[in-house]
Amino acid sequence: MQAINLDGVSFGAVVSNIDLEDLDEQHFGELYQLWLDRALLIFPEAHLTLEAQDTFAKRFGKLEFPKAVPISNIDKDGKVHSARNDDVVKSLRGNEGWHHDSTYMPIQAKGAVFSAEIIPSEGGSTGWADMRAAYEQLDDQLRTKINELTASHSLYYSQGRAGYLPSQQNEDGTYEMYGYHNQEVPLRPLVKVHPETGRPNLVIGRHAHDITGMDSQESESLLDELNDWACQEPRTYHHQWKVGDVVIWDNRRLMHRGTPFDMSEPRRMWHTRIAGEPQTELALNH
Repeated sequence: MQAINLDGVSFGAVVSNIDLEDLDEQHFGELYQLWLDRALLIFPEAHLTLEAQDTFAKRFGKLEFPKAVPISNIDKDGKVHSARNDDVVKSLRGNEGWHHDSTYMPIQAKGAVFSAEIIPSEGGSTGWADMRAAYEQLDDQLRTKINELTASHSLYYSQGRAGYLPSQQNEDGTYEMYGYHNQEVPLRPLVKVHPETGRPNLVIGRHAHDITGMDSQESESLLDELNDWACQEPRTYHHQWKVGDVVIWDNRRLMHRGTPFDMSEPRRMWHTRIAGEPQTELALNH
């Protein structure tokens, strides 16, 4: 295994000379430690089958979904969705905002394995932002201010603020898409200690809203300030995909986002989400 750190970035490594389908325990242990250290591992043109991708992800923990799911503008019949008011397009556009996965669910995700099957001619990169470095580089006054604060996390809030809520709503106010549940809105700390590294990082992103004890305008202003400041170089990296590329990231430390591409072109990525452990990733109010 050869690992080269991303140049000029506070996280991430490109890993080569490795067979992800044939890792003994010793080499997987080394890879897992590298993942904890660098948070994002990139395996160029690894060309994993979906079954192999899921099997690899399961070595990091249980899966949030039973198997890999497509993140795509291509439906089951091969139709490419591109209309602005299309619910598939709305979901993809919403993902262009910085976020942690599943903070809007009772249990935040641990991480994810992501791979590229079909990519557009340009655009469509995926970005990650290092929330550990962001916390450590905050000025002392702001760090002290946010250390004990909590915020709600909701997909209704994030998609609604961006103007991307689905078109069809159920009678109970939910939608037929993952994350639009009717459970109590999860409450999470703005600063959380990583359960394996012991180092604190921010938990913010587009799903966060209504900081406890603040009015909505004050809360929104502070969260926007934190998000805008945190997601800047050298704490960010954007990966321009090649077919067959595979990545795995630590969702407890990194935020991520998609970036725009011409929706008239097909794009299909595969996402295997690693479930968070309830002992450490459960919302404060669940």
